[in-house]
Amino acid sequence: MSEYKHGAYGVLGESVARASSVAETVPVYIGTAPVNLVRGWDQTGAVGVPVKVTGALDAQAKIGHAQDWAAYTLCEAVAAHYDAGEDGIGPIYVINVLDPSTHCAKADTEATLTFAAGKAVIDSTSIILDTLRVGAGEGTAYAEGEDYTVSYNFAAGRATIASADPDRPIQGDVPCTWREVDPSKVTASEVAEAVSAVALLYQEQFAVPNILAAPGWSDSPEVYRALVAGAAKVNGHWDAYVMADLPLSDAKKKPVDTISGAIAWKDENGYSSERSSVFWPHAADATGRVFHLSTLAVAEAMRADAANDGVPFEGWSNRAVPVVRQRFAEGSKSRGFDQVAANQLNERGISSVVGWGGEWVLWGPHTAAFRHGGSHDARATFATGVRMLYHLTNGFQARWASAIDGPMTLALRDRILNAEQEQLDALVAMGALAGSPTIVFESASNPGASVAEGDFVFDAAVTPVVPLKSATVRVSYTDAGLSAYIEEEE
Repeated sequence: MSEYKHGAYGVLGESVARASSVAETVPVYIGTAPVNLVRGWDQTGAVGVPVKVTGALDAQAKIGHAQDWAAYTLCEAVAAHYDAGEDGIGPIYVINVLDPSTHCAKADTEATLTFAAGKAVIDSTSIILDTLRVGAGEGTAYAEGEDYTVSYNFAAGRATIASADPDRPIQGDVPCTWREVDPSKVTASEVAEAVSAVALLYQEQFAVPNILAAPGWSDSPEVYRALVAGAAKVNGHWDAYVMADLPLSDAKKKPVDTISGAIAWKDENGYSSERSSVFWPHAADATGRVFHLSTLAVAEAMRADAANDGVPFEGWSNRAVPVVRQRFAEGSKSRGFDQVAANQLNERGISSVVGWGGEWVLWGPHTAAFRHGGSHDARATFATGVRMLYHLTNGFQARWASAIDGPMTLALRDRILNAEQEQLDALVAMGALAGSPTIVFESASNPGASVAEGDFVFDAAVTPVVPLKSATVRVSYTDAGLSAYIEEEE
């Protein structure tokens, strides 16, 4: 029995080879954020749902901020997108899995704080600010708002308790208690389950998710599989692309720090979906901060898309990123590798980062399904090719969603064909598609039984532009120029 359909749909057909209008990139990151530093976090929808982040300050207000990216993985994404100031790129959407009510210590932390000039500080990124009690236990119990205020400096990772009334400052040693979060209690299974929350993005904010990433978690096969599955037909309609990382250490804590080791781990763990690109290793900036390459790739993909009116035909490969070296697991003796070695990764569907042209650049344009000399669908060769196909399926659905359940007249059929052909021609004009793409409405795809059910199919054949992966000049010696040394006789 055929699948029941109701709505506008877009699917990828078999590759044809010889042998709201979706205009913006909408990345969704899944991971952990220090929402424990946000006052009233349990009332703000900061756990388990997509949150729109438009800048660094917006992130602090909605999900908190901390420098410990290993514990709070979403802070890395915020930094990658917004630390560049005016060159920042967004918005991004984040789904935080860290729940301070469950991922926390079993008992309160007890400490005696010394108040001087009416103030005391707590240096902590794990404190749940809403649980802070001043004057707990024996002695005077102080009330927040009446006796003291609490502020938090995200850059310093410091909570400051200040007396509310300067004429009656709190002084001396005061017992205090608070509960702390424990990010280590978050599991890969919880992150994998949280991928399903991506479906809430369109339902609640009418944003079409088209990139999924989980830096710090996507090197778990369980999370990778969830991302790939969750990226297919979000809400039954939208196609998204996955950016994932390979680990720096395997399940036995053995470093994965060689080219052959990374390739073997990728193959053994099934990181091979055409719906994804995978990256290895990590990279560090001049201050020592360590970035997952998937995070940097998402940011650069957004910048490239923004420069091309939201059309994803330009990739992230060979785009400069703000790092100064490759980064491997603690204790690894690897000094890194150059472009020649990186190409060995590329030919097995792994993207990387190398020093090239006087700067550090992302390196590798392929999907995870690509294998040089191997067997893979032609459309899965380049990440830009797959992303372009998804751009077309998502765009068709967004443009014609409002026409669903209206009468399917011949005029509407022709209007769809004409409008979509104009879209394809425009993409050719801007350099996103090659050749002469077409969209048709044929009887073979629309048998009488389907038409009677109100199900109509339009077939588009397109060729995404391929990147200039390599350019070779052949230089040959000739002795013809030697004649210039001989004077011509008159």
